[in-house]
Parts: sequence; structure tokens; C-alpha cells
Amino acid sequence: MAAEKTLAILGGGETVKGTLINTPTLETGRLILRKFTERDLEWLFLILHDKEVNQFLPCFPLKSREEARAFFEKRYASKYALPQAYAYAVCLKRDNYPIGYLCVDMDEPHDLGYGLRKEFWHQGIMTEAGKAVIEQVKKDGIPYLTATHDRNNPR
Repeated sequence: MAAEKTLAILGGGETVKGTLINTPTLETGRLILRKFTERDLEWLFLILHDKEVNQFLPCFPLKSREEARAFFEKRYASKYALPQAYAYAVCLKRDNYPIGYLCVDMDEPHDLGYGLRKEFWHQGIMTEAGKAVIEQVKKDGIPYLTATHDRNNPR
């Protein structure tokens, strides 16, 4: 019980007995970066069902809330069970509801990927989130990240 309380209050870059924390909560000026939970399934669906948001991403837009639950289990809950991961819900501080996601693969080549609901595009949100996560993975000893961009994506 005491260890659970300790984990809940630790921030980014901190460890418990030398072990890195999986997806440590991070805060920026406008954002909270945290783990997705089952309470976020509706918000996850809103991000992942939009065809325009997902047009250049390596997954198809979700069609149902059941698909959102399966996606959460496969892409988030399973990663949160690992010793180390960076699989973030990107939330505005004002309400702490997910408006996007940002992940870093633990396998080589440590690919960074993200998605953001289109009504939040062009506000610097993913730049702010990305800077915070990049700083965290550096602190945690990941030597580099990679990212790809679909050349057909005009943004």
C-alpha cells in the first residue's frame, strides 16, 4: 500500500528503488500528459474515429466504441503493464480530458508518433507535448528518437 501511494505522487524522471516509472505524468504550461484509463474510452474514440485525423496514420479510423476498447487494451493497457513505456493521453489542464495521444516505441528505432483531434490543430499543442516527452525520455536514458512523416501529408 505504501508503495502504491509513493508511485501516485512521483513525477517524471523519478524512480522507485531504481526502476523507471511507466508513462510518468508530465505537466507543461497548458497540458497534462498522463496514462489513458478506461474512463477515457469515449475521448479515445473521438480521437481515433475521425478519418481526417487518421488519414496519414498507420491505423484505420475506428468505427465503434467496442473497437476503441480493444484499441485501448492492445495499445495502452498492455504497454502500461510493461516495466517502461511512454504512451500518453494529451489533455488540456482545464479539464484533463484526452484530446490527443503521443507515444514512443520502446523497441528500436524508438519511433515517436502522435495524433490530435482536428479542432486542436495549429495551436502548438503537440509541439508542447513533444518537447516534454523528449525531455523525459532523455532523462530516462533513451539516446535518440525517430519519427516519420507521410510525404502526402500537407501539414
